[in-house]
Amino acid sequence: MQGDGAAGRSKARGRVHGRRPKPVRDEARNVAYDLLRAVDERDAYANLLMPTLLRERGLAGRDAALATELAYGTLRGLGTYDEIIAACSDRPPEEIDPPLLDAIRIGVHQLLKTRVPPHAAVSATVDLVRLRIGTGASKFANAILRKVATRDLHEWLPIVAPDAEQDPVGHLSVAYSHPRWITSALRDAVGGGAEETAALLAADNERPGVTLVAWPGRSTVDELVDAGAVAARYSPYAAYLPEGDPASIEAVAQGRAAVQDEASQLVALALTRPPVDGSDRLWLDMCAGPGGKAGLLDALAVEEGRHLLASDQRFHRSRLVWRATRRAGVITADGTEPAWRSGAFDRVLVDAPCTGLGALRRRPEARWRRDPASVPDLAALQRRLLGSALDAVRPGGVVAYVTCSPHLAETQAVVGDVVKRRGGAELLDAPGFLEEVDQLGDGPYAQFWPHRHGTDAMFLALLRKVS
Repeated sequence: MQGDGAAGRSKARGRVHGRRPKPVRDEARNVAYDLLRAVDERDAYANLLMPTLLRERGLAGRDAALATELAYGTLRGLGTYDEIIAACSDRPPEEIDPPLLDAIRIGVHQLLKTRVPPHAAVSATVDLVRLRIGTGASKFANAILRKVATRDLHEWLPIVAPDAEQDPVGHLSVAYSHPRWITSALRDAVGGGAEETAALLAADNERPGVTLVAWPGRSTVDELVDAGAVAARYSPYAAYLPEGDPASIEAVAQGRAAVQDEASQLVALALTRPPVDGSDRLWLDMCAGPGGKAGLLDALAVEEGRHLLASDQRFHRSRLVWRATRRAGVITADGTEPAWRSGAFDRVLVDAPCTGLGALRRRPEARWRRDPASVPDLAALQRRLLGSALDAVRPGGVVAYVTCSPHLAETQAVVGDVVKRRGGAELLDAPGFLEEVDQLGDGPYAQFWPHRHGTDAMFLALLRKVS
C-alpha cells in the first residue's frame, strides 16, 4: 500500500510540473525489439539469437516466455499486421522508419494475438518507442495502436484481406501471414483445397513443440520419459518434451540424445528399411550438416555392424556432424564433386539444401527472407546432388532423397526429372516403408505435414539403383 501511495505522489508531482513520467525499461519487450532489429539489420536468425539475448539480459521464466512470444509471434504475423497498420496510418508501412515500424508491430501483436490488456499493450509499446526512438515517434505509435485496438483480429481481416472468392490465395496470404508466392506453393503441394491450405498455414503459425531423439545404443526413450518427456507417436526413438529446457535432461546434456524433429528421424530411418541384395555395410550421408540425421544413422550403423561416412561441403558444419556422431567417418566435401568412387555405397541419404518451407514454424523470419527467384537455382542443385547420390550407390542399393520443403519444384519435379533423364533407377513406395505413419500420401513419395503429423513438412523419395 505504501508503495502505491508513493507512486501516486510521484505521478502527481509529474503532472504539477507538466512532465510525463519517465518510461520504465521493460526488459522483455526490449529483448523482443532488439531481436526484430537484428533480424532486419543483419539477417540474424531468431532461434539462434534469442537464447543469447535472454542469457545476456538475465531473463528467465515468465519474462523469457513473454520476450519469446512477442518476438516470434510478431515475426510470424507481420504480414497481417502490416496490412492492419496500413489501414490505420496515413503512410504505408514501407514508408515508416524501420525501427519505429518494428516497435509498432510488437504492439499490434500484443493487441491482436495475446492476452495483454489493450491499455497495457498500448502503454507499454508507447513507452518502448519513447525510450528507444523518441517522443515524437511515440505519439505516432500511440495514434496507430489506438486505432488498431478498436477491433479484434477477426474484425480486421474482412477489412484488410482480399475477398476469399475473388482472390483465394491473396486472402489466405493476408489472413495467415505468408508471402503470396509461398501461400501459392503450399496450396499446390497440399492439393489445392482452401480448407486444408488454411489448416497448413495456421499450423505454420503455431509454436512447435520440442521433440527429442534417443540415439540407439547411447540412450533410450524410457530414459527420456523418466526425465519428464512423453513417448512419441511415430518414431521409436522420439519423445516429446512438454516443457522445460532440453539441456536440463541428462542424456541431452551428455550428448547421448538430442533435439530433432520426428519427421527428420523417420526419413533417416526409412533409408535403412528397404531390403538390398548382397552387401549392406557402407552408408553415406551426403549433405550431413549439422548432423541430426547423421547422428541417428551412425547410431543405427554401429548397432547393426555397418559404417557411415558423413560429408558436408562446409567445414564448420562438418565439425557439427563430427560432434553428433560416434564412429562415423566425417569429411568436408562437395557432393556434386564427390571425393568417393562411384558405386561405393549400399545406401545413400541426400538431404538436399532447399527453401526450408517445411520448417517455417521453427524459423519465424524465414518466410520473409526467402525469394521465389531462388527456387530454380536450388532445384538445379538438387538435381545435381540426386544424380551424384545415384552415382555413389551400387546397383541394387538405395537412395533417400529428402528436403525440408514440400514445394513441388523441389520435390516431385526434381525426382521425376532425374529418374526420367538418367534412367537406371526405380522409385520405391516410400509410405510403405513408414507404415507407422498415416496420411503420407498415395505414393511413391512420402510427405509429412505440420497440420497432419505435428512435424516439419519433410519430403521423402526412395529410389533403388537398377543399373
